[in-house]
Amino acid sequence: MNPITIANRHPVIKDVRYFLAHTPGLVRNGRAPSVDISRTPGLSEDIASHLRTFEDAVGYPPNRAYLGDIFPDQLSEIERPWFQQNGTSERRQPHGEMMPEEELFGLLKISDSFDSVWLEEGFVRESRAALEAHPLIQPTDLEMLGEGHSRSTIEEQAASKSAVPLHLRDGRLIGCVLGAEEDEALSAHVLLENLACKATGMMALRSLLSDGGFDPAGVQYILNTGEEAVGDSFQRGGGNMAKAVGEMCGLENSTGSDVKAFCAAPVHALVMASTMVSAGLYDQVAVIGGGSLAKLGMNYQGHVNSDQPIIEDVLAAFAIIIGADDGESPVIRLDSIGGHNIGAGSSLRAITRTLITEPLDRVGLKFGDIDKYAIELQNPEITEPSGAGDVTERNYRLIAGLAVQANEIKRDELQQFSKKHGMPGFSSTQGHIASAIPFLGHAVDGLTDGDMQRAMFIAKGSLFLGKMTRMSDGFSFILERNPSR
Repeated sequence: MNPITIANRHPVIKDVRYFLAHTPGLVRNGRAPSVDISRTPGLSEDIASHLRTFEDAVGYPPNRAYLGDIFPDQLSEIERPWFQQNGTSERRQPHGEMMPEEELFGLLKISDSFDSVWLEEGFVRESRAALEAHPLIQPTDLEMLGEGHSRSTIEEQAASKSAVPLHLRDGRLIGCVLGAEEDEALSAHVLLENLACKATGMMALRSLLSDGGFDPAGVQYILNTGEEAVGDSFQRGGGNMAKAVGEMCGLENSTGSDVKAFCAAPVHALVMASTMVSAGLYDQVAVIGGGSLAKLGMNYQGHVNSDQPIIEDVLAAFAIIIGADDGESPVIRLDSIGGHNIGAGSSLRAITRTLITEPLDRVGLKFGDIDKYAIELQNPEITEPSGAGDVTERNYRLIAGLAVQANEIKRDELQQFSKKHGMPGFSSTQGHIASAIPFLGHAVDGLTDGDMQRAMFIAKGSLFLGKMTRMSDGFSFILERNPSR
């Protein structure tokens, strides 16, 4: 990749916010559980018996790390299994909040522009009472809740083949999603996935705008990186989730589009947003990513077999604002961008060379000059029971190995380098969410008010999953302390 010429305006990360929705009742609607339940109906009882309470989920150490209550390195000091070491954190934490499922189901209805979500009238009253107390919920939102439908109507509609029933963790039927029978791209299940992405992305962006004191009118473009492909059968994946979320957040002066690059999409989008700002096209660009319903309970079998809680019970989202240099915020170095080129080959060595080694060489930095590398940050308590091992730890050993090859450290310093420049995985396995982005909030804190100098964000994508190519993908950048500080 040729060096990128930086324009006059250095792009900076103005602020970051995250959002988690605890959705144990929706675990059965994840791709893996729903397929298995259709084949073995009794399986739903096993799944239900391994679902967590909201209190357990909000106090779970990796979730606290995601929301900024603890620094990821602190997880190394907490005895595993982490699900037995829950803290007493509040739902609102430094980098965002976790919302209980009773409110999330209400948000699905609020986010529904075409009356696809039907909720039972008694549940609507419960959800309304809870959402009224939320500082980010507006009167117009509550109007969208409506009055709901009778229980008999919900039961009748939920039993139809074109509907997806909605249940709480305790099994209570509280509503359903209705789909279009004639269009598989607008089926109830697909609409539920899309609405889950929209609702969670909306809350992350609203939180960012509110906490950061941003004027919605000052955001001019939105890049959505959620994995859902919004469209109909004539144009699957046509979009535009970015504008749908922006509408819910009052960004009337914004336009936007969706970026699709599997797990690497957020890093691709951050670089795109940075170039827009650097070129002077826009003053502020929002990058968002809503939760992936399909990934709920993806590794549930390993959790059930190990008799541990099903930890993939949260929808994760994030929102970031990129702006012009303000003399304070961390700078995205556009001369440090690493991209996995088509001709580079898809071997692990080729990917790491193009994403890590070459960008560092280009800007004259050594491996040890990066305080923290953020890469695939999957929580090992999710991946290990399913046989995938500790993905994050393997990546850091690989980076340390590259430092050995560069003669920067000795082989017996591998573990020490990994611990110092890496971190324990703490993200839910929501695809695009786990790929580097969960550390961004911590990095912004460390680069503004802490002693960090720079962090490197590395995302990898599995393009072969779409069966259009056997290639892999990846993108990376270095985030650096503002030189004016």
